[in-house]
Amino acid sequence: MKIAILVNESTMDRCTGKGCFNAFYQQIDAFKSYSPEVELLGFTHVGGDLEHKIEKMINNGVDVVHLSSCLRAKYPEYQHLAHRLAEHFKVVGYTHGSEKGKSRDSISLDKKQRKVI
Repeated sequence: MKIAILVNESTMDRCTGKGCFNAFYQQIDAFKSYSPEVELLGFTHVGGDLEHKIEKMINNGVDVVHLSSCLRAKYPEYQHLAHRLAEHFKVVGYTHGSEKGKSRDSISLDKKQRKVI
């Protein structure tokens, strides 16, 4: 399983990513169901050229994108972003802490199935 983590751009001005990395490496919170062979292939913020970042994740074989807990709490387009990413990946809407957010619950979406005609 290959995953990537997207975080809130403004939060990265003061965050080291410790909460996300701690949860990933200890396999707790949003990462508790993964096998030890899980690979973290990306850790980036949602700013800049997001479409290019999505393309890179597709090309790198990412299966699941985790939206960080700070993204859930502070990013106004959280749900829109989750649905956009679900066009290509399974989406898990948090990384660490409670699955229930203070202001909004985590979203979890399976990759959208495309019909082949």
